[in-house]
Amino acid sequence: MSITRPLPRLFAVLLLFVATLTTSQVVATTVAHADGCYTWGRQLSQGMSGADVRQLQIRVSGYPGYGAHLAIDGEFGPATKAAVQRFQAAYGLTQDGVAGSATFTKIYALQDDDCTPIHFTYAELDDGCGGSGFDGGPLSEAATKANALETMWHLEALRHALGDQPINVTSGFRSYSCNSQVGGASNSQHLYGRSADLVGVHSLCTLAKQARYHGFGGILGPGYPGHNDHTHADIRTTNYWDAPNCGI
Repeated sequence: MSITRPLPRLFAVLLLFVATLTTSQVVATTVAHADGCYTWGRQLSQGMSGADVRQLQIRVSGYPGYGAHLAIDGEFGPATKAAVQRFQAAYGLTQDGVAGSATFTKIYALQDDDCTPIHFTYAELDDGCGGSGFDGGPLSEAATKANALETMWHLEALRHALGDQPINVTSGFRSYSCNSQVGGASNSQHLYGRSADLVGVHSLCTLAKQARYHGFGGILGPGYPGHNDHTHADIRTTNYWDAPNCGI
């Protein structure tokens, strides 16, 4: 009389269990790590929408293409896909226009826990008259600060395109009183947190010319009255470029 031996079957079950664990571990490693600022929980591609798309758009807003502007609307359309592709190209990633683990990991590496890009800070964008906060302008403090964040991500793209060399902000947000004190225009974009006056290791003309590729609608530089010692860049969504000494 033969005896049934359950060991082979038990061994097969154990192998299946180990294989399942291994597969789970492999899948887990493809999920982007948690981030102190914001963590994306899904891959994003054209046709999707939501708050996570909007957060992505803020980070790639400096890559809309020459003279263009990326809407921060939470809708992943063709313009967002193109901006993601330019971002991916800038950092040597696969240029598929899909925001997945590799793209998010790069963004995580580029931002601090307060969501500002690593080379710029809220303090820098709030230095019009000594840095007293983002209140005292036409918008709420929260809305002005949100504009300043977008401005910084545009600046991060500009900085990277120019070889990751320092760009310094000499004037950012201004309250009404500050703007009046420095003689700013009554409708200055500085009042809204959308502007930065720039200097750095690059010539002012280099800054002005390159800014055209990174979503800056307002560019004022050498040859424009009062702008021979800095380049003004703001993120208005219509283009007004005037830097005569730079050929702009």
